[in-house]
Amino acid sequence: MSKSDNEILCLLEEMKNGSITAFDRFYIRYAPFVLQIALRTMKDQMEAEDVCHDVFLEILRKADQYNPSRGSLEAWLAVMTRSRCMDRLRKKQRTTADELSESVESAISYRSSGALVEESVLANLQNEAIREALQLIPKKQSEVVTEVYFGSRTHREVSAERQIPLGTVKSLVRYGLNNLHKQLTSLGWIDKKKKVIRHD
Repeated sequence: MSKSDNEILCLLEEMKNGSITAFDRFYIRYAPFVLQIALRTMKDQMEAEDVCHDVFLEILRKADQYNPSRGSLEAWLAVMTRSRCMDRLRKKQRTTADELSESVESAISYRSSGALVEESVLANLQNEAIREALQLIPKKQSEVVTEVYFGSRTHREVSAERQIPLGTVKSLVRYGLNNLHKQLTSLGWIDKKKKVIRHD
């Protein structure tokens, strides 16, 4: 074991025992490295800083898990940082898709029965906006999203009828919803909170 490895292990041991000085030294030395990886992956400064914060909190909990025989500290940090980035990106993607799904379903299910004339006009405008937005996204995504949300088909039904894998159908729906969200936002029908704008 090299002198550098011994120094790192001592530093991690001190951090594990609650040494603020050791943590500060470790943070100053490795935060730029972690932040660089996070920023390259997240493409967003604030997101990258949040990842960096999460990584160093995790290091405090797992300081004793670093083993120099398995690789350098930089490699350990890089794996941990990329893992946190992927977790955050997956969570963000799921949240966006779920919120958009709710917005689209709300707009599609909105009916004018028993409503005022203004509400009837608004419902038609919403449906027109969605149809227009569907024309602006990739054709396969548009077709599958239309079948699922306008045709009330399940993912499995679409998979069987189109003879494509279920996972492909789910991916087309997910990417289709994300792209539809962008188009509806640009058309002014979804605000920054991803809610349908009704202009009441």
